[in-house]
Amino acid sequence: KRFSSDLFFGVPKSLINGIPKSFQCSLPLLRPHCLFPLFYILLPTFSSFFTSHFLSFSFFPPHSEENGYSFLTFQVRRPTIPSQHHFSKQPSYNPHYRLTLPRFHPQTHPPQFFFQFESPPSIWDRRQESKSKSTPNLLITKKEGLELYEDMVLGRAFEDKCAKMYYDRKMLGFVHLYNGQEAVSTGFIRLLKQQDSIVCTYRDHVQALSKGLSARAVMSELLGKATGCCRGQGGSMHIFSRKHNMLGRFAFIGEGIPIATGAAFTSKYKREVLKEADCGHVSLAFFGDGTCNNGQFYECLNMAALWKLPIVFVVENNLWAIGMSHLRATSVPQIYKKGPAFGMPGVHVDGMDVLKVREVAKEAIGRARRGEGPTLVECETYRFRGHSLADPDKLRDPAEKAHYAARDPITALKKYLIENSLANEADLKAIDKR
Repeated sequence: KRFSSDLFFGVPKSLINGIPKSFQCSLPLLRPHCLFPLFYILLPTFSSFFTSHFLSFSFFPPHSEENGYSFLTFQVRRPTIPSQHHFSKQPSYNPHYRLTLPRFHPQTHPPQFFFQFESPPSIWDRRQESKSKSTPNLLITKKEGLELYEDMVLGRAFEDKCAKMYYDRKMLGFVHLYNGQEAVSTGFIRLLKQQDSIVCTYRDHVQALSKGLSARAVMSELLGKATGCCRGQGGSMHIFSRKHNMLGRFAFIGEGIPIATGAAFTSKYKREVLKEADCGHVSLAFFGDGTCNNGQFYECLNMAALWKLPIVFVVENNLWAIGMSHLRATSVPQIYKKGPAFGMPGVHVDGMDVLKVREVAKEAIGRARRGEGPTLVECETYRFRGHSLADPDKLRDPAEKAHYAARDPITALKKYLIENSLANEADLKAIDKR
């Protein structure tokens, strides 16, 4: 019962008919009505030994070479995705086991079974590989701290209001909320100038608020009103504001990265070719971990590094692409390592800590503004809600969600401000009330 009955096999009828009756009788696996009883007898025995996401059984029937098959494979999957037991410290793959049969001729070469154990190296051991910088620069003034806190609280309150209106059926369509990821938006966008541009994905409400749009204008847009920032024509996933240099949000992943790259090229061209004054604009491209498997991501990394464009690629790695764990979707899960492969710095940062994000953002934006080229920043964060409000969020392990909920970025900043005498409870409650 610990396994589902998803069974994958490709056996043409001609292959079954070509096998002698005596051989068919000796291999009940070839008879469909015998498959499930046999698997349910075998699997409990193997379940404690095999800890991968699936089991594969392969065998070689006689004369299958004549039918174009070298072996048959039966695969049984676990019904749920294993949790990432070490969470942000060291989420790692469970071991993978594979049983394979090589090509051979049954009359000249006896069958040879190979059992292969695959254990991909543990990833994101940040203590050894990529510690976020820790310097006294993390200290901030009272004014800066309160501004960061207010921006994050505004984003959280706005998203919670969206959820209420959606469940009350006052807001229609797809709505993707940003709860839990506020430290990334606030840490980066609050350092930008008015003329700097940003491009985001469909999870875009909070970035719009951080860039300076009013909550009323964004909410009106989500409700399809003419008073919205796009006159009600953009909706939740396509917010745009020329005044604030928000170059759009894109429902298709990866589509915004070339736009941000083009904006960075425009800035560089105006400054170096047209010799325009005051044209040191910087572009930020926000996107998720799932986008990093998209070809446009790599194309734009190459172009940006080649031309030293003033752009920062901000990966909001919330560990899940809809219902697919990031650890199962890419061969090199450490996204920040892909930066040096293209000749640009790659930085990992704790995306649940706004002060650490802000520190990394300062350096990356500064490099871009000085003409030193792009930076790839991987912010390891977590979304507290499902992929969208239509997602029941049943795939993620409750223990995993509880772990990250305990690391709420707003709660962490509040604690920092109070412990460092930058604010008191009354100051923060006044912001919460607003």
